Amino acid sequence: MTGPDPDTLHPMQSYKGTTFLPPLAKGRANVEVGAYSYYDDRDQTGDFFDRNVLHHYDFIGDRLVIGPFCALAYGVQIHMNGGTHAMGGFSTFPFNIFGGGWEAGFDAATWTAEHRGDTVIGPDVWIGTEAKLMPGLTIGAGAIVAAHSVVTRDVAPYTVVAGNPARAVKQRFDAATIERLLDIAWWTWPVDKLGRNLNAIRGADLSALETAT
Repeated sequence: MTGPDPDTLHPMQSYKGTTFLPPLAKGRANVEVGAYSYYDDRDQTGDFFDRNVLHHYDFIGDRLVIGPFCALAYGVQIHMNGGTHAMGGFSTFPFNIFGGGWEAGFDAATWTAEHRGDTVIGPDVWIGTEAKLMPGLTIGAGAIVAAHSVVTRDVAPYTVVAGNPARAVKQRFDAATIERLLDIAWWTWPVDKLGRNLNAIRGADLSALETAT
């Protein structure tokens, strides 16, 4: 089993809204997307990185990394550091960007101090409808973000989070199983090995995964 072509834009003939992200990421600075990750583009606009990724400016340099086998639902928003405001003064209003003399005396360090680094979404993450991710988060492998959640802090691997702000609801598996899954890292396997072991992945057969060839 070879699976779909990871470089095709619409892997499902029956629903053109399912859109693989790697083809859309090609040529974009500071963006990295793993194979087979997709989002629901029911409007068929094909502009995920302009519409759904907000305030991501090349000159800032923060990176957006999305691992392989991620599923991003309709309306997901990923907020990057370009939308931050300096918060150390009495006002957060960005006077300097409007010019007319207001830029004089602005210390850019007061703005960059609010930057929170790269946004990293690990492999096999499911992010529900209209969930929002704030800048500089790391979402661990196998995590699930519930629909309409607002994620303001890192999410541990194989954790389900929900709410505003999003909080852990449960762990998908016990700690020992999570550790073994992270060691196995099936999402790094070549496609032929992946195809041979899909039943073990779908069926939560850990022993079969550990002995997979």
